[in-house]
Parts: sequence; C-alpha cells; structure tokens
Amino acid sequence: MQSVSDRHFADFYRQHHSWLQRFLARHLSCQHTAEDLTQDSFTRLITRQENLSLIDSPRAYLTTIAKGLLINHWRRQDIERSYLESLQTQPEAEYPSAQDQYEVLQALYQVDQMLQDLSSKARQAFLMSRLQGVRYQDIAVELEVSERMVKKYIAQAMLKCLQAQQADAS
Repeated sequence: MQSVSDRHFADFYRQHHSWLQRFLARHLSCQHTAEDLTQDSFTRLITRQENLSLIDSPRAYLTTIAKGLLINHWRRQDIERSYLESLQTQPEAEYPSAQDQYEVLQALYQVDQMLQDLSSKARQAFLMSRLQGVRYQDIAVELEVSERMVKKYIAQAMLKCLQAQQADAS
C-alpha cells in the first residue's frame, strides 16, 4: 500500500516529468542525456525529502535543480574533452588503457568538485601554484592580495584535497 507522501510524489512526478524533460532537451543535444538528467532531478528531490505540498513554484524549483545538473554535466564534458585532447598529444605506445582513462577522469572530476567548493581566488591561487608553478609572490601580484593571503588560499585548497582523500579512503 502506498503512503500519502508516495502518492503525492507520484502525482508531482506525473505533472512535471514531461515538462522538465522538454526543458532539459532544449539545452542538450542528446535526448538520452535529457532523460537521465530529468531522472536525476527527481532523485535529488527525493533525497532532499522536501514536502512537495510546501513548494509554491514547482517548475521554478525543478528548474533550479535541473540547471545545477546541467552545469555539472557541461563541466564534466569540458574535463573529459580536455583530457582526451591531452591524450592525443601522447605517443600511441604511452596511451593509457580504457580503465586507466576512466580512473583518471574520475580523479579529475573529484578534483574539479573540490575546487568548486573554494572561492574563485583560492581556486586560482591553487591552480597557478600547483599546475603552473607560479611563485606565491607572483600569485599575490596577479590576484592583488598579500602573499600571506595566497598562503591562506593554498592552505584552504590543500585542506579540501586532504578531506577529499580521506572521504575516498572511507
């Protein structure tokens, strides 16, 4: 027997599913991806355990969820595209296996997610320091902050890296 909340969710799903899928399809080139993100939107709604009867503007609420998923989808596509482009510059003999490629992409997605949790200046300082090898003093000039602030930004980023690593281990 279905509970009241299950029936309410089923009604909510029926009322808004097609509309949300059309919304997502307009922003994507792949119907299957639109279908997946539609399901992911409703999954997010379920995991938030929202009282659907208290949502004043269901479509606006679903749009907010869907836009976040779209942004994540596009970011992941950009990461994958950049990684695959970088692979093309390597000799075939050094080309990683499909499993290794998958694992590298998963690690890149995790790093990207971790970086998204930082302020823009902290993210930029970390990337300049770790990927480009820029000295703290030069980063401070570029970001128009003190060298002490650059050290703080790098420490914040390193803490996020450590937390992500510990979450992975557990």
